[in-house]
Amino acid sequence: MVTGGGRGIGAAVATLLAERGWDVAVGYREDAGAAGAVVERCRSLGRQAVSIAADVASELDVVRLFATVDETLGRLDGLVNSAGIVAPASRVDDLRGGRIERILAVNVMGPLLCAREAIRRMSPRHGGSGGVIVNLSSAASRLGSPGEYVDYAASKGAVDTMTVGLAKEVADEGIRVNAVRPGLIATGIHASGGAPDRVERLRHHVPMGRGGEPHEVARAVAWLCSDEASYVTGALLDVSGGR
Repeated sequence: MVTGGGRGIGAAVATLLAERGWDVAVGYREDAGAAGAVVERCRSLGRQAVSIAADVASELDVVRLFATVDETLGRLDGLVNSAGIVAPASRVDDLRGGRIERILAVNVMGPLLCAREAIRRMSPRHGGSGGVIVNLSSAASRLGSPGEYVDYAASKGAVDTMTVGLAKEVADEGIRVNAVRPGLIATGIHASGGAPDRVERLRHHVPMGRGGEPHEVARAVAWLCSDEASYVTGALLDVSGGR
């Protein structure tokens, strides 16, 4: 299950996981066409794939999302919490409550609700046989994003804490939980935050001198989902070009 799988990093993750042998459920909120295109790419690789519309900030939607995975693909072995939002750059003293609530609902409550549903399927306490969860955090969680979106950075700091705590909570149940923290990656999220030129404008802050690409993040996620990372849990893996 890849939430936010219809665009950007989530789409790259879903496609690469299919290439590496996974059947994939692509969660999306609005763009059915983009999610459908990802599903077709996954199917062209010989895997089963479905797209499912859901707002991860809605508990009812999340419950329905995972029930649909049960019905269409069967046993859940992996969850990638990729769905996330950002808002236009703003100082904290200019923030409105509605914006903060929405960012926290999608970026914090969403991954927690999805992790809950995954654990209810993966844990031996519920008849499961283990699995893996990878959360998409952000380098913003340690940089803070001053003058841009401290609220977004704070939401990703919560994802980091959730990752560490949950990893310890379910480690002896055969469930590994890790996070990938992308840096400046060339995706549409910057345009949705009102700064389509952000990668080019800030690339000189990156020691490697460039922004990253979605497939470079996807490779880290796919590794954490694989047996090659069998002794890795509670890790926060930076994919940020050294920033």
